[in-house]
Amino acid sequence: MPAVGRSAAFFDLDKTVIAKSSALAFGRPFYRDGLISRRDVIKGAYAQLIFRVGGGSDEQTMARTRDYLAALVKGWRAEQVRQIVRETLEELISPYIYAEAVLLIEEHRAAGRDVVLVSTSGDEMVRPIGEQLGITDIVATRMNVGEDGCYTGEIDFYAAGPNKVVAVKELAAEREYDLSACYAYSDSVTDAGLLSLVGHPTAVNPDRGLRKTAVDRGWPMLEFKHPIPLSRRLRERPAVPVAAAAIGLGAVVAIGLAVYSRYRKTRALRLDAATT
Repeated sequence: MPAVGRSAAFFDLDKTVIAKSSALAFGRPFYRDGLISRRDVIKGAYAQLIFRVGGGSDEQTMARTRDYLAALVKGWRAEQVRQIVRETLEELISPYIYAEAVLLIEEHRAAGRDVVLVSTSGDEMVRPIGEQLGITDIVATRMNVGEDGCYTGEIDFYAAGPNKVVAVKELAAEREYDLSACYAYSDSVTDAGLLSLVGHPTAVNPDRGLRKTAVDRGWPMLEFKHPIPLSRRLRERPAVPVAAAAIGLGAVVAIGLAVYSRYRKTRALRLDAATT
């Protein structure tokens, strides 16, 4: 039986753990391999811009995005998508993982917490990124795959907004997490429900809507600014104390001591705020 008071840290992916949109990052290889048109690339970039500026938090906007995604991928071979992601991950994602996020993930592991990635992007994209970080617990959008191995145009689970809350509640019930002892991190106002669900919410690089919500509710905010290339060894090594993780990562990616010092000071202020 899981120990009473077991807790977890839930991380949104885009602009929280990585410094870009994971879905847009793979647009170029999808276009190169003929899965999407130039118009799709432009439309996707425009939609992302509107989402970032306006927050994209209303249910109608999320429903339109869901329906567009379902129609776009219909007929794609799921294995082809997974192969493209595997082949381009090191180039398109690995260099853009925030150093601060990596250190924070290590902190939670050192404290004995589970770490869960919770992203609206497709499972085919999110899971390999999680593997780079040593994270196997994933909540992501799942597309329906037919017997022919192609996407049917139906979505089994759309991991956006309220659906993230439902999925996290289900996982918490299954693993007996004490949500009041759990942590959550996101950049988007669409995840305000997820952040409200836990005892320790934090807005990371918040968009305009989330910044206002965080100020109104007294949530701490963090700014992550230093994307780094991740070594393959990172996902294979065991969890280590935070100080050792900082030293090891500093040697691998040459994160300056000044950068780490600024992050620790911000982290300390955030923890102080959480305990007062």
